[in-house]
Amino acid sequence: MQASTKTAILKRRGRPATGKAPSRTFRLSDEFMATLDAWAAHQPDQPTRSEAIRRLVEIGLTTGTKAEPRQRLRSTRAYRAKELAAKTIEKIIDPAAPTEERIARKRRLTKGPAEFRGARVDQPKSKK
Repeated sequence: MQASTKTAILKRRGRPATGKAPSRTFRLSDEFMATLDAWAAHQPDQPTRSEAIRRLVEIGLTTGTKAEPRQRLRSTRAYRAKELAAKTIEKIIDPAAPTEERIARKRRLTKGPAEFRGARVDQPKSKK
């Protein structure tokens, strides 16, 4: 009689591993979770919460924007709006007009009428 050569199968204890990366735990408010779930529901493949969080973090890391103070952000938006308005005005202004006249017209249109300048929220208030 020959001895059987069985290999012993060792059982691992505990739950089976479901992923290779370590798990991270953090708290999220109910409002944030509702917003997250709504975002995930609008995606074509409707990802799970974990996948939605991973995607949003990846989007946030790849945009390349730095956190800026609110005032600086406002000035950036105001500058961009002014640039877009200037380009649009240049398309509208009569190209046959002299250069000085076109510049003056563009300035009048971007600054706005004198009666409304005090009501503009994108301009700093003058100290009286």
